[in-house]
Amino acid sequence: MSPRRRLVLVLALLVLLASAVAGAIVLRTTQRGTDAVPQARPGPVLLVPGYGGGVAALEQLAEVIRAEGRQATVLRLPSGGTGPLAAQARVLEEAAGQAVAAGAPSVDVVALSAGGVVARLWVAEQGGRSRARRVVTLGSPHHGTDVAALAAVVSPGSCPAACRELAPDSGLLGRLNRGDETPPGPRWVSIWTTDDEVVTPPSSARLGGALDLVVQEVCPGRRVGHGELPTDPAVQALVLDAVAVAAPSTPPGCPVRS
Repeated sequence: MSPRRRLVLVLALLVLLASAVAGAIVLRTTQRGTDAVPQARPGPVLLVPGYGGGVAALEQLAEVIRAEGRQATVLRLPSGGTGPLAAQARVLEEAAGQAVAAGAPSVDVVALSAGGVVARLWVAEQGGRSRARRVVTLGSPHHGTDVAALAAVVSPGSCPAACRELAPDSGLLGRLNRGDETPPGPRWVSIWTTDDEVVTPPSSARLGGALDLVVQEVCPGRRVGHGELPTDPAVQALVLDAVAVAAPSTPPGCPVRS
């Protein structure tokens, strides 16, 4: 093959490669800009507990949601909320599937702490992408928590599956955070507090691609600990806005008086 012909062939291949890359970028942009689940018709709200499976605080938040005329159900997790997070995600998938089978257009998910990682697993690897309209996480260790890492080292016998999976270097979190942290399907909101003493550092709750709402940025000077997120009136107001018909947005000020 002559040098001239070889050069022409190389240039043609480069053009084809550039076209393929551009097409992939356009397709990706189109997918991110299109909601897989219709946004105008909210369905029931499913609330996912955090590590340990406690439901008392979430039941208070559920009552606030019900007062707005929405159906709200707090899930009960297997193994007291300490077993494998994938098994907990299957409980969420079952509840969402039942809601849709009963006629709901979709579900909204409000997930506390480790429940937010459960919700992400559900969307990324189970049926959530086609069922969830909104996913709202409260103080979730999306990039792990040093508390879990310390527990795994200091007292491994007291750090069951969910604990180990919430360590910053866990394989599960590595898989979820590789590439797109918020897969197309639902709209994502992450609400968290800088006063968090369980998710350390608190910024682990940041979620790429989500609407990021830091309590202290919305309500300067407000003190909210990890366990208070579901019961704090300002956070409750942020959750109600996040699951409303309108697209989630940063409020112009604190939604309740400081």
